[in-house]
Amino acid sequence: MRKLTAAVCLLGAMTLPAYATAAEVAVLDWRAALMNTQSAQSSLNQLEGQIGNQQREAETLGGELQQLQERLQREGETMPQSQRESLIAELQQKGSRFEQLRREVLQAQQTSEQRFLESAESKLERAVEQVLQRHNIDVLVEPQGVLHSSTDLPNVTNEVTQIFDSLN
Repeated sequence: MRKLTAAVCLLGAMTLPAYATAAEVAVLDWRAALMNTQSAQSSLNQLEGQIGNQQREAETLGGELQQLQERLQREGETMPQSQRESLIAELQQKGSRFEQLRREVLQAQQTSEQRFLESAESKLERAVEQVLQRHNIDVLVEPQGVLHSSTDLPNVTNEVTQIFDSLN
């Protein structure tokens, strides 16, 4: 996927000045095209099923940690030493669990994203190729790569998403 992105950006950057008047130029936000596909939505739903409980537990722990910290700041100076130490130990324990959950969720998200991108790469390339041929596009650039255009460039992102969804 990075190769595809780099190639598209490099192609756009190198050829845009030379062919701007003679070439068909279009814009493609490939990330948005992919994220709007049915495959991406299915992958996100599957990921939510896998890590939903961990995310909810992390959110709950985050709230508890904040309350414990506020209590320690508010009452820490006046509470007995043993109670303060107990509160600090609870903070550390919950903080450790929160960090563990955060790492697990992040790892699951990264793994899921990588798996999806690897499985989607060839379909995305085929969808992009179909759009390029259909509209006789010579130069394809990312929206962030367009510094200036005196005309509105056609945006083929939605069309790529539709073709991606139709491919088997």
